[in-house]
Amino acid sequence: MDAARASKLADRIQQVVAEMLERRIKDPRLGFVTVTDARITADLGAATVYYTVFGSEVDRAGTAAALESAKGIIRSEVGRQTGLRHTPTLTFVHDPLPDSARHLDDLFAAAKARDEEIAKQADGAEFAGDADPYRFNDEADDADDENENEVSDRAGHRAT
Repeated sequence: MDAARASKLADRIQQVVAEMLERRIKDPRLGFVTVTDARITADLGAATVYYTVFGSEVDRAGTAAALESAKGIIRSEVGRQTGLRHTPTLTFVHDPLPDSARHLDDLFAAAKARDEEIAKQADGAEFAGDADPYRFNDEADDADDENENEVSDRAGHRAT
């Protein structure tokens, strides 16, 4: 199977499933569902549909049960709208990506708050030593000249 065709077919399956969940499936266990992605195997025998649910773990469990019970109806509609000779089997998988993204956003917010706290503590702080503890090139050149003079004096003493 051509990868481009399989990709287009996966996109079409995603659209069909989303439309079915929005318009035709009236299961009360079905929560606020978003179909995030669909992937199909190269032989077009199996499709995996990824979804997210807005709500609690109870809502997720209810939605998973509702999708499992409506799998046959959804698969029939996928077969009818795609025109495939053999309709792929559907597997519904909860997509953890939005939860991971939300967790990362929380971590970034906490890091930003800590950075702001450190910046407030740094206001009015003074250096422990010199304001600029680094040597500049002219100071380094003077120190190098002194070291060279000491080395040449020692060499002169050994030669005598």
